[in-house]
Amino acid sequence: MQTITASQFHQHHQTGEKLTVIDVRTHAEVATECLKGSAHFPVQTIDAAAVQAHLQQQRHRPEKPIYLLCANGPRATMAAEKLAAHLDSDLTVIEGGLNALKQLNIETQQGARNVISLERQVRIAAGSLVVVGVLLGLLVSPWFFGLSGFVGAGLAFAGITDTCAMAMMLAGMPWNNRAAQQ
Repeated sequence: MQTITASQFHQHHQTGEKLTVIDVRTHAEVATECLKGSAHFPVQTIDAAAVQAHLQQQRHRPEKPIYLLCANGPRATMAAEKLAAHLDSDLTVIEGGLNALKQLNIETQQGARNVISLERQVRIAAGSLVVVGVLLGLLVSPWFFGLSGFVGAGLAFAGITDTCAMAMMLAGMPWNNRAAQQ
């Protein structure tokens, strides 16, 4: 697996050469906004055989890299780890993801849906759980303070490892997969 900065990817993108880009964000995120021409395979359900079939259909040449894209980079890295042993091409993660590309004014395709990003969903859920833990700890039993401590430990672990179990759980929720069912 390799990485490429958003600026470097933008330079390749501007040449007009056909690039193979796989967007690994949730269905809802892609339905809201995506990079034109990218294929969509959500990281939580990514299947190497399906990706391989897509690559064959697109006549992707193995000597060309496959660029992996998410909102900020971590999910693309997870997808690269899942796919590395199954694909012949080099997997290249775009650092900073779609957010970094948008800062460079790369053209994106706007969808009809407006959804809360997965990152914001995690902040809302984690913050809510901490507040509930504190309130229950004060009003019901001090044991509920453990909920707030557990969420805090989970957030610290997510920051250290750059992986987030809560994000992966939220990615599988119906509101994040509704676009796939429509």
